[in-house]
Amino acid sequence: MTDSQPSNSSSSEGDMKLFWACFIALVATSFVFGVRANVIGELAVKFDLSETQKGTILGVGLWPFAISIIIFSLIIDKIGYKVAAFMAIICHVASLLLTMFATGYVTLFWGTFLVAIANGIVEAFINPVVATSFSKEKSKWLNILHAGWPAGLALGALFTLVLGDSASWQFKYGMCFLPVAVYAFLTIPCVFPVQERVAAGVSYREMLRQVGGVGFFIIGGLLVMGVIQLIIASLGLDIHPNKTITYGLLAGVVFGILGWVYTRSPGHWMFLIILLTMGPLATTELGTDSWMPDLLQGVGLTAKNATLVFIYVSTLMTILRFYAGPIVHRFSPIGLLVVSAIVAIIGLLFLSKASVGLIIVAATVYAFGKAFLWSTTLGLVSEQFPKGGALTLNGVSAVGVLGMGIIGTPFMGVLQDREVDKELAATQPAIHQQVSGNPTPSIFGDIPSLNPEGVKSLSENDKETLTTIQGAKKQGSFAKIAVLPAFMLVIYLILFGYFKSRGGYRPQEI
Repeated sequence: MTDSQPSNSSSSEGDMKLFWACFIALVATSFVFGVRANVIGELAVKFDLSETQKGTILGVGLWPFAISIIIFSLIIDKIGYKVAAFMAIICHVASLLLTMFATGYVTLFWGTFLVAIANGIVEAFINPVVATSFSKEKSKWLNILHAGWPAGLALGALFTLVLGDSASWQFKYGMCFLPVAVYAFLTIPCVFPVQERVAAGVSYREMLRQVGGVGFFIIGGLLVMGVIQLIIASLGLDIHPNKTITYGLLAGVVFGILGWVYTRSPGHWMFLIILLTMGPLATTELGTDSWMPDLLQGVGLTAKNATLVFIYVSTLMTILRFYAGPIVHRFSPIGLLVVSAIVAIIGLLFLSKASVGLIIVAATVYAFGKAFLWSTTLGLVSEQFPKGGALTLNGVSAVGVLGMGIIGTPFMGVLQDREVDKELAATQPAIHQQVSGNPTPSIFGDIPSLNPEGVKSLSENDKETLTTIQGAKKQGSFAKIAVLPAFMLVIYLILFGYFKSRGGYRPQEI
């Protein structure tokens, strides 16, 4: 028996076995992600990591994802989905072994690098496989598939919270083998479908035409920015981070010209404007998730309770995505994106003002807002650009992760640092003078920072004043983040108007 078969849109027994293999593979990626985020502090102590080294390890857990998802999207129809799945399994196992038996920074770095590569490969094969297997209900099944991401996050966070200090970090990482082993067991016997673009005889060049010169400019430029930022951080080069924008733009121009020459196309206009929403979308969902426990502690929650709120939000998202079918049918993918962006804005504004007693209500509104954004965008792309195959479907994910890692998440930190510095200077000049540190370079320019020694030397009353100001500004940053889904809403309304002018939303068929 071969490892591929023609596409079948019905939910046959074979389709469902393959679907669950893809689902558990996604759970495994976010489970490892969640465990690493919760044990990085232990690793820093164990291996005496500097803040720069710790930041580099966290960063290398993100950007290689984009590299592997793009590379494998370009070649996956040539090598086959099962080969890609095997490579993901090998990288996951190797990364966990490297981390569990790490001897220092270098082995931790490469272990984290490999897990990001594995995660990108997983995303590269699961999205087109599910879109092809359920080609008549892509948005529904891609939403259900991506319930695996918050499910893994919730399980990973809950797992580390329950174990606490009673288990070593090696044991926690070792437990990550369980979801990896399950998806390997489910994947190996599966028969994979032929991607619908390939089955329809759409050429490789036509697939690339959907992305076009402008698309390759965006993707290539962001990839180069991510690599340069990592090189600067890991080697300690004396290059200001905002230079990465210049280098990225220059590299993007080269990629764009090459893409335009080969495809003779700027890219599909709708795909290009969807790409513009992906950085804000990823920051609204994943970026805010990564900051959530810290931001909620600013409201007054304990670290444990902030983590419990994060677990609650992730669990709610999992449930919502599982039952996305009737919702997508009611609103259409673009209608659901419009509604989701509006609710996400309301949720973030609510979080910025909510008292401790109302945090769970605000977090619920926020969860409803962000639950469908990423997965429904994948559904929209797969339904509107079937000729783009794996590349357009996975390209939006790559741009989202890159945009979040390079611009979105640092932007959230910059907001907090600037607001705290501004408030201290205006209301507590004596404390400001005592704790003000050297500016920290970032892609947004030099950012005010606090001097740790100055903070330690504060009186208890002054420390309490500083903590109160920091907490208020952390919570207030939720309101500023709301500008991101507001930008997305404008784009979604434009697309909604376009589809309405053409008689309503309709999926494209090859």
